[in-house]
Amino acid sequence: MHDIRMVREQAAALRAGMQRRGALDQLEPVIARLEALDRERRLAIQAAEERKAARNAASQEVGRRRKAGEDASALQAETRALGEEIARLETELQATEASIQQGLYEIPNVTLPAVPAGDETHNTVIRSWGTPRAADGVKPHWEVGEALSLIDLTRGAKISGSGFIVFRGAGARMVRAFMNFMLDLHTREHAYEECWVPVVVNRAAMTGTGQLPKFEDDMYALGDEQGFLIPTAEVPVTNLYRDEILAAAQLPMAMCAYSPCFRREAGAAGKDTRGLLRVHQFDKVELVRYCTPADGPAQLELLTGHAEAVLQKLGLPYRVVLLAAGDTGFSSAMTYDLEVFAPGVGKWLEVSSCSLFGDYQARRANIRFRAAHGEKPQYVYTLNGSGLAFPRVFAAILEHYQRPDGSVVVPEALRPYVGLDVLG
Repeated sequence: MHDIRMVREQAAALRAGMQRRGALDQLEPVIARLEALDRERRLAIQAAEERKAARNAASQEVGRRRKAGEDASALQAETRALGEEIARLETELQATEASIQQGLYEIPNVTLPAVPAGDETHNTVIRSWGTPRAADGVKPHWEVGEALSLIDLTRGAKISGSGFIVFRGAGARMVRAFMNFMLDLHTREHAYEECWVPVVVNRAAMTGTGQLPKFEDDMYALGDEQGFLIPTAEVPVTNLYRDEILAAAQLPMAMCAYSPCFRREAGAAGKDTRGLLRVHQFDKVELVRYCTPADGPAQLELLTGHAEAVLQKLGLPYRVVLLAAGDTGFSSAMTYDLEVFAPGVGKWLEVSSCSLFGDYQARRANIRFRAAHGEKPQYVYTLNGSGLAFPRVFAAILEHYQRPDGSVVVPEALRPYVGLDVLG
């Protein structure tokens, strides 16, 4: 979330940021309304202060007249009228401030200068690792997974609906292996603190990380619409320190968590829906970091490298893509996507988005740090990234490590966790 001062003092930069995202036409009415509301707010504050000063002066005069035995009834009536006027102005001010808050929630983050302007056609491949396997003769993962009884798409749909998957036998062991392998790697080699977090969060937590109010239709709300199934462990982990002030010595802070993730994927029908590519429930290990503002870009490179390490240890060819402003997530200031190549479907599959949010989330969640004793608190910078999401990693393994006889080689790094060298 932006500070209203940005709307007031840096409106040109805000509009330029929205233009880079290709969203200025849509958001110009919101920005213009915020400018008007901010003017109303400042006028209301001024009017209320003037009336408070007048009331104080009148009250003092009432006291003087009473002490002198003079009639003060007219001044008392004036004082009461001023009090009523102040109460009215403060009620209007509260409504104006609520409207400002709601408007600020509608404006996405401003991307960093390093982010290309434009839509997804302006995304840039920064680097790549490994050699993608030729697609000739490679079957798509859903055919291999069902032939080897690793995934059960039909029964997943029967018990829960389209977009839900049952993993069976060695397939279930693979999912469990992903969790243990990734958590061990990030905690032992990358120094993350492991967290085990609830999968239900409140509205304040979802608002803090930017899922609400913008993306409420994509979320699984509980009956009272005050609790939500998490779309990612980013939500509970980032909110752990909501409304708290950290010491500078605690930064940078690194936390990771496994969780199931729940997303309705509203409007996604027909887009990459086969097999494991787009599902409503999936598993993921999430990486979350807090840092000082000066350390933000370096922390993004570090976090991205930690996610890349998973793919390197799994031996999966991948590329790092810097997203253009129009393809960058609502709350993000800069995002790298990690994409693995799946030869069976002939596509690069996103398995991680590593993002720097600046103070955008921290401002919403009120997460601050104090650089030194006695200094004014500042907002932390937050970062997160998948380390990694399981389904597409599994899909890529089933296609990249597929053998002519239909079996699939288990990546060496997973074998101690799976207890198998080959699936099938």
